[in-house]
Amino acid sequence: MKHPHDPGTLEITMPTLIGYARVSTSDQSVAMQVEALENAGCHRVFTDVASGAKADRPGLEQALAYLREGDTLVVWKIDRLGRSLSHLVQTVDDLRDRGVSFRSLNDAGIDTSTRNGKLMFNFFAILAEFERDLISERTKAGLVSAAVRGRKGGRKPVITPAKLDKARELMAKGLNVREAAAAVKVGKSALYAALGSASEATGGNDT
Repeated sequence: MKHPHDPGTLEITMPTLIGYARVSTSDQSVAMQVEALENAGCHRVFTDVASGAKADRPGLEQALAYLREGDTLVVWKIDRLGRSLSHLVQTVDDLRDRGVSFRSLNDAGIDTSTRNGKLMFNFFAILAEFERDLISERTKAGLVSAAVRGRKGGRKPVITPAKLDKARELMAKGLNVREAAAAVKVGKSALYAALGSASEATGGNDT
């Protein structure tokens, strides 16, 4: 009997377990995860050496491309798969749409081929939505706070009021903008922008 991933296979075959293992750094080894996945019956195991937050994970991409309807993706723990709870839920949802199940060896109840496992992931989806809303709320609050402090995007202003006053003083003594900017250790363009903003704020009467 040919393997179910062989395009020439016509026979009805049993679902295939495909493993995915990941470690964060090169001084760690995936051997323990691979051995556990193989002992669990995985026909093939794909691996990555990459941080959990890293989007570029070729091993995972290969595993997802290799999976076929009826297969099950198996991981040692769920944190090996998702960059975040939201990413985990999205990945498992995409697998479900393809007819692929998901199982974790060391997280009790995480097996979407079972009724309880599906209920567990519905709960995870609710938590993921909460996580997204919380991040969005914090981001908006941070931008509002930055705006109140007179900043955009939370970044500190390049030219402080003290540096702007010093630059004006030097220019009043005969230095040009470039020379004054160099003296207070800021860029010429930044000083031009600061002088322009100050002029607008005073109705164009800035000297």
